[in-house]
Amino acid sequence: MNQQREKWGTKLGVILAVAGSAVGLGNFLRFPAKATLNGGGAFMIPYFVAFLLLGIPLMWIEWTLGRYGGKFGHGSAPAIFDLMGKNRYLKYIGSLGVIIPFIILIYYMYIESWTLAYSYFSFSGLLLEKPDPASMKDFLHSYQGVAEGAPIWPAITFFTLTFFLNFYFIYKGVQGGIEKLSRWGMPILFIIAIILAIRVLTLGTPNPELPEQSINNALGFVWNPDFSKLLNAKVWIEAAGQIFFTLSAGIGLILTYASYVDSKEDIALSGLSSASINEFCEVILGGSIVIPAAFVFFGAAGALENAQGGIFNLGFVTMPLIFEKIPLGFVFSGLWFLLLFIAGITSSVSMIQPMISFLEDEFNLKRSTSTIILGVIAYLSSLPVIFFLSHGFLDELDFWGGTFFLVIFATVEVFVFVFVLKFKKGWEELHEGSLIRIPKFYKFIMKYITPLFLLILLGFYTYQEFISKILMEDVQDPVDKPYLWGARILIILFFVSTFILIHFAWRKKKRKEVSV
Repeated sequence: MNQQREKWGTKLGVILAVAGSAVGLGNFLRFPAKATLNGGGAFMIPYFVAFLLLGIPLMWIEWTLGRYGGKFGHGSAPAIFDLMGKNRYLKYIGSLGVIIPFIILIYYMYIESWTLAYSYFSFSGLLLEKPDPASMKDFLHSYQGVAEGAPIWPAITFFTLTFFLNFYFIYKGVQGGIEKLSRWGMPILFIIAIILAIRVLTLGTPNPELPEQSINNALGFVWNPDFSKLLNAKVWIEAAGQIFFTLSAGIGLILTYASYVDSKEDIALSGLSSASINEFCEVILGGSIVIPAAFVFFGAAGALENAQGGIFNLGFVTMPLIFEKIPLGFVFSGLWFLLLFIAGITSSVSMIQPMISFLEDEFNLKRSTSTIILGVIAYLSSLPVIFFLSHGFLDELDFWGGTFFLVIFATVEVFVFVFVLKFKKGWEELHEGSLIRIPKFYKFIMKYITPLFLLILLGFYTYQEFISKILMEDVQDPVDKPYLWGARILIILFFVSTFILIHFAWRKKKRKEVSV
């Protein structure tokens, strides 16, 4: 007999939890950089097309599949997929829904720990002692332990603290941990983001000798459309990819969270509400902080160069240099990194839950036992990320777990919803207890447009990236290749281990059925 599954305490709690899983580092770093590099305001056209045709349908599909599984006491993709069809391989395909978030977790927590460290360095005044980009980069590399002769223990210390905070909230459960974190964390995140956005939007023209570097021109730089970019297929792929990242679609997180919703509870409006919160954080707040601030202080060329430098350069080099130039900069810098940390931890905690749910539901393990087992595995698996950062170990995990597998699993989810659960049944399930009626044209979108969109996206992505990635054609230093293979072997071990667990869990079920 399975132990009683937890439920969310309140409707607001689950909405904030799902929004918290989606609102992460990508909202405040990745989105403004992608928008700037891909046509400014024109980027928003494919972005919102992808949101309407890909993001919202995927979000509703995951909520539906998750709540459906929760009715039968299951909250992980392997079990939920197995419930919906007689094909014995569906549960193994569903393993992606627990493996993907775990792969992302082991490197995401490390990046998250940088934000906690930098918040401390900012409030203490240590960070803003660096006068130029080179010094700031050297500081980051020294902290990471990748600079020659730099100790690794500061990075490990802050990672360990971040790790224990994540697993503390997981240990406390769905209501007592995840929901409580989101109910407190998300409002604090909103307050900090609004404070920072207001500060940036009131910068005016910091340098009177450069009147063109005003905040009004900064917003024009970000949002004025370059429509010629719309003819580039890469822009559409980038926009769709950003929607995946921003909504946590195709990872399995929403699916698991939805399994803890009451069987008669609304999911249509709740799903739309959580997605809307995420979009507000990303488009309104995320688009009003980093790039506009960079434009005001470094000009159009400097802001573009910073965006091209990547999200780490934007967050950990550019922003501290900007805060150094304004009054009480150490306070705003500390708030900036605290904002990133809260966004990070509400996301990373959600990445642990799918595997926790799998162990609890399929092996009837106590939460404390599941937390300890996963904690040990996650900590040991994260150590290569820390020690081999300079060799691309983190980037390799990010490509497979955070990009390629994500698109594959999203495609699988749509086909399971449309063809295995059957679309008519899925549509009825989505509307059970619903507080809104979804427009009927979404039937056509979810049944035909979304699957086609995903197949085209997967095809283009495979053609452009997959072969060269498999062959490591983009690796500059041959010395890095053994480490990249090490990352791939770690991923393979995750798959093999999960397959074995699935095999034994279902064999145990069959024995119980026979004995009954």
